[in-house]
Amino acid sequence: MSTETGAGEVNHRARASEAYRLWWQHDANWYQGVAARFGQQAANEINAEAMRKVALKVAQQVARRSGPLPGTGDSGKDLEELRRRYDDCGDRMFPPELRNASTEVEGDDLIVLTLRRNFAITMVRMSGSLEGYQCPCTDIHAGWSEGLGVTLTENRAESCLRDGDKACRLLMRVATPVATPVASGGEG
Repeated sequence: MSTETGAGEVNHRARASEAYRLWWQHDANWYQGVAARFGQQAANEINAEAMRKVALKVAQQVARRSGPLPGTGDSGKDLEELRRRYDDCGDRMFPPELRNASTEVEGDDLIVLTLRRNFAITMVRMSGSLEGYQCPCTDIHAGWSEGLGVTLTENRAESCLRDGDKACRLLMRVATPVATPVASGGEG
């Protein structure tokens, strides 16, 4: 994909896609370097810590823009709003052209994220680093949850593209109620 049009003007979308690829190439090389020098476990731990920090920052931005979770007492409505905010976090961290994901509410306290395509797994596979790679998905969800002000009682992968499954199925069980309304009253 050319980053210039016929008139010498810059194609900003192509340039952004090129920047994504270059940063992911950097990330893959960085990961491989850490794994070679300090071991696969260290590379996985550092990657998970870094992803959690990014996820926390993204979720804090989403929370500031969206305001407090409603805490209506209707768990279905509250979980649906939380699900929408998780989607917003995912779209901000991983542009849709690089992943195929959806979330849904199941029951009174469960949000399920299904990933059918994950560019991180694709890039790790292409770089030859898939062996020993541990996905940081639960760390990402922990960061999102913390940034959104939500407590998870369960945060786990039920299936994973990395393991050859057709999709990642990630379970986030939310402590209910989703939000506790702030008590009004004077200083005490």
